[in-house]
Amino acid sequence: MTVKIVCYGVRPNEKEYFEKLNTFHYKLNLVESLLNHDNAEAAMGMDAIILRGNCLADRKNIKKFAEYGVKYLLTRTAGFNHIDLEAAADYDMMVARVPSYSPNAIAELSLTLAMSLLRHTTYTTNRTAKKDFRIDTTMFSKEIRNCTVGIIGVGKIGQTEASLFKSLGANVLGYDVYQSDSAKETVEFKSLDDVLAESDIISVHVPYIPGENDQMINSEFINKMKDKAILINTARGELQDNQALLDAINSNKLDGIATDVFANESSIFFKKYDEDQSLDDPVIQGLVDLYPRVLITPHVGSNTDEALKNMIETSYENLDSLIRQGYSTNDVALPEKTL
Repeated sequence: MTVKIVCYGVRPNEKEYFEKLNTFHYKLNLVESLLNHDNAEAAMGMDAIILRGNCLADRKNIKKFAEYGVKYLLTRTAGFNHIDLEAAADYDMMVARVPSYSPNAIAELSLTLAMSLLRHTTYTTNRTAKKDFRIDTTMFSKEIRNCTVGIIGVGKIGQTEASLFKSLGANVLGYDVYQSDSAKETVEFKSLDDVLAESDIISVHVPYIPGENDQMINSEFINKMKDKAILINTARGELQDNQALLDAINSNKLDGIATDVFANESSIFFKKYDEDQSLDDPVIQGLVDLYPRVLITPHVGSNTDEALKNMIETSYENLDSLIRQGYSTNDVALPEKTL
């Protein structure tokens, strides 16, 4: 029997990867748009669904999928807060994720954003694009080898970024509740307060845990940072207080901020606005207006060849294991049904 899958959120450049890596010979329906309430019908007659982040796998859609005969719900992401796990359990739908993929993808983006802000390259090229070739004081910068970089969350991604910065000559500090031996080879672990106070660049790579670290990057966090430091968040938007970010730049507490993420980002990201059109969120609009001191990328951290390959291959393998064995090593724990 040929297994049929609908894959939501497949960008044009990703289609060839989905097809080329399909060694299980699944029958694919590749849908470019993210899953929402208007395109759930694409799952009709399918056995499985593969999602990406920001897809809307809520109870309403999961109920539809169950009616369509869908048995497997997979996400090609490490996070799964876009899936209503209780609803999936209620409709006996098996869920699996991709727990890890190329750490270089996120680490390289973080490094790129940090170096752009440190050397003011975006500021400079923005001027030269307007045929202004004068040099001003903003274009002066420190060299990275004379800087201290603080990594908050030194897992695989944090360690990779630490190694990249270390290779450029930077002094690298780290903070993590778990201090692995491998990380100790690259970073010097210190308390969070010390890392914030001593670092010229802070890069955040901690997982978002609802109810525990919501908006951990807040005014208190920023006030503990070194004056004129740079802040990078390529982890999760729920970790940051956007108003605190805006205040930090307007008050010149920080020299620059870059983020690849926002909470509820699907309401803004992946859309094209008219140049004179304001965003619905005035705080995010304020951050956009502070370009090039604020750099925003639309959640492209994992948008690399290697990360995409990892995510698709693992998703396909997860489905094969679920079908053959009834479980996979990457199952998402579902809450027990209440009787």
